[in-house]
Amino acid sequence: MAQPATEPARNASAPPSQRPDDTSATGTAEQAAEAALGLDMVLIDAAESPLRRLVPPAGTTLRFGLALARKPGTVARRAGGLAQELGRIVRGRSELAPSKKDKRFADPAWVGNGLLRRAMQLHLAASGTAWDLIEDADLEWQDDERVRYSATMLVDALAPSNAPFLNPLALKAVVDTGGRNAVVGVRRMVSDLASAPRVPTMVEPDAFTVGEDLAVTPGAVVLRTPVFELIQYRPTTERVRELPLVIVPPTINKYYITDLAPGRSIVEHYVAAGQQVFMISWRNPDERHADWNLDTYGQAVLDAMAAVEQITGHEQVALQAFCSGGIITAMVLAHLAATGQQERVRAASYSVSVLDWTRAGTISALTDTKRAEAATERSRKKGYLDGAQLAEVFAWLRPNDLVWNYWVNNYLQGKPPPKFDILYWNSDTTRMTAGLHHDFVDVAVRNTLTKPGAATMLGSPVDLSTVTVDTYATAGVADHICPWQACYRTTQLLGGETRFVLSTSGHIASLVNPPGNPKSTFQVAKETPPDPEEWLAQAETVQGSWWPDFMTWLGERSGEEIPAPEKLGGNGLDVLADAPGTYVFDK
Repeated sequence: MAQPATEPARNASAPPSQRPDDTSATGTAEQAAEAALGLDMVLIDAAESPLRRLVPPAGTTLRFGLALARKPGTVARRAGGLAQELGRIVRGRSELAPSKKDKRFADPAWVGNGLLRRAMQLHLAASGTAWDLIEDADLEWQDDERVRYSATMLVDALAPSNAPFLNPLALKAVVDTGGRNAVVGVRRMVSDLASAPRVPTMVEPDAFTVGEDLAVTPGAVVLRTPVFELIQYRPTTERVRELPLVIVPPTINKYYITDLAPGRSIVEHYVAAGQQVFMISWRNPDERHADWNLDTYGQAVLDAMAAVEQITGHEQVALQAFCSGGIITAMVLAHLAATGQQERVRAASYSVSVLDWTRAGTISALTDTKRAEAATERSRKKGYLDGAQLAEVFAWLRPNDLVWNYWVNNYLQGKPPPKFDILYWNSDTTRMTAGLHHDFVDVAVRNTLTKPGAATMLGSPVDLSTVTVDTYATAGVADHICPWQACYRTTQLLGGETRFVLSTSGHIASLVNPPGNPKSTFQVAKETPPDPEEWLAQAETVQGSWWPDFMTWLGERSGEEIPAPEKLGGNGLDVLADAPGTYVFDK
């Protein structure tokens, strides 16, 4: 909500989507991790130069200027209010203060030192006025998002907390280390800028070891194709659910977002609940695999299903897809419905997956047809889209948390970044084939999954209304990459019965949400009406993680419990390697 026109906004140095919501060290890492996914929303942006992302299109800039020109009185009042506030700042009488949760200005020196306090208040006054003017312009949704994105880049970059001779943490580091922090910081900066992603390192490359610290749930590779490895996890209970679960992870980064450190692993929790779990581990493609497209990955899901059916002897499976994996899974289900094979899937789950791109977040607003064509042409020439480019885009979606926070820590203080499993996973990037990049962009820009027959999967027209399997969908209430309302619209596209769960936190924290956190809650309602706000008004809040809720929901659709298999693989499919397999180590 904008402040009165006579003075700048208070306690608002950033737009709501950019404000920190936790001042703890863990909270800082969680916030940084929020931009780790959302692949389907940033594929166009990733193929462009960093500078191009900072400048709104000429048409947007013109419309913004014209909108303010039509309100000279409002602009004059904003300017007058800012001038008055600047006068109070100079005289030391300003009451402007940052949010208590804004960790950039948490050091007491920002209040106790007159110079630092005035620098901080000047920034708050100017940025507050900027957000008020954007609000006053009352632009259409897409232009509004574009202007806010560019303004965020500029405002966050100009924060006095980023200045070496103003940040009290940097000044203290100079005293404590005798200036060594500056030397170390410069070395770190040079190293980071030498190669993509050209942003501060969020976690040291040797902070974790896959197979030792991460992805350690016991299991084995029971199928290997040129596209993926299939991992079967070893049961830890005497009896297991009859219905096996096949997990379809995102197609960027490695699969182990679902199998992080023990105690934080989704797979570990499912296995402990008596669920038979199989995991697709995608290969890291290169230019040789440029032609792999949505059909290639859709067939891979079908191949994984067939292998699971062969191993377990069960004719049905459940599917759980994460982020961009949800696009593939939904299209595969439509193909199965079109070919009379939908009964092979008993239940499906989508986590932070967007199938309807209508107003689906900031990057959706930045997208247009010309940019899409240029982006796919760049990846076509190279044969793939580099994951490091995507990581750079993700960072600039949350500059305070993913860029400037580490700028201060790594460069100004000369300190190593803290260890955090999600951020290590986020830095373990993979490539995306040019074919898949093209198809994902086409689906998003034309919003084809909302139009029956506008897209195809393996030759079948995609009509999501024909998908009648029971569905469990999750989203994060603070997700700025895949807004929960966009995820909710999945309930209106599919033809079956859907349970929608709205978890606390944002994109990643809503996924990596192990039981035991007293702050965790989720919301759920009995019905899924067309309007997400109507659903929210009816929803009840449940204490705890959604993981046990999903296990209960899936258990009700899993048939009888059976003795756990004594060995992995079988029926002609032998163990090829211990988990986490070999593809996960491809660079």
